Amino acid sequence: MRVIFVGFGNLGRGLARALLQPNNPLQRQGTEVKVVAVADDRGGVVDEKGLELGKVLETAEREGTVASLGRPGLSAVEVIRETEAEVVLELTPTNIRTGEPGLTHIREAMKLKRHVVTSNKGPLVVAFRELSELARRQGVQFRYSATVGGAIPVLTLAKRLSLGDRILAIRGVLNGTTNYILTRMEREGLPQDIVLREAQELGIAEKDPTLDLEGVDTACKLVILANATLGLDATLQDVRVLGISRITPEALKLAKEAGYTIKLVGSADSKGLSVRPSLVPLDHPLAVSGTLNAVCFELEYGREVTITGFGAGPRETSSALLSDLVEVSQNI
Repeated sequence: MRVIFVGFGNLGRGLARALLQPNNPLQRQGTEVKVVAVADDRGGVVDEKGLELGKVLETAEREGTVASLGRPGLSAVEVIRETEAEVVLELTPTNIRTGEPGLTHIREAMKLKRHVVTSNKGPLVVAFRELSELARRQGVQFRYSATVGGAIPVLTLAKRLSLGDRILAIRGVLNGTTNYILTRMEREGLPQDIVLREAQELGIAEKDPTLDLEGVDTACKLVILANATLGLDATLQDVRVLGISRITPEALKLAKEAGYTIKLVGSADSKGLSVRPSLVPLDHPLAVSGTLNAVCFELEYGREVTITGFGAGPRETSSALLSDLVEVSQNI
């Protein structure tokens, strides 16, 4: 199976390291993966006989780009158009306003009848239905498990549940950063700004944590999840969003005394989509701590099913990407 990497930052390199491991999931199911091109924002390297992935990875980690191995300035679109491959891995950074450049990369790949696996939330938030319909028309697979829940197979579970039941509503703790902050505030009674600095030092929070704290990251994941499982055509503008910036240790203490905890919960049901701090009973499956994520599906017949695990990080994202690659290879 010939693969093109578009984007070779932390996520791309993490996946490359996973592919270099002996007895990785693709090898175990008998699939030989040949990486024929890697493109980043400064250039690209192409070899249709197969690149030496270890050398590409070493160069990228040393120089911050793969351009010196190939053609500086070579664009990802040119790589997609000019290189024969079955699968395009779109791993560029998320842009929730326009979805670019990932949106163009995915469109180009699909038009050329390439299967697409992505970790990029931006294109799905901006143009979910368009991309899903384009994939269907072109007869290609479109996999995006890595956009929601990291290693937790949220979308796979939802698909399975839908076979014999109907999903009526979704509620989830979808952002590990905010969950870690609320957990530490609750347990230690610390103010939010101190816990945030600690989270940044530990690498749990970004230098600019605005998208996490204001609930935007959770809203993006909720849009993808709702569109994929409830058949909606929602965008970020359809989500009512309130973050955790006003939550205090005192509020968390009072909630706990009453038998509750406060979590940033994304909800999708017949009333619409919302993200807001919510009171969750201490014994409820959504009352997860630390960086854990949890998603609860309300079913017509099966009542509730909840899945819990660690959310998006480099290792968790690699796990989701590998799972998607295995599914693509099995269905080719």
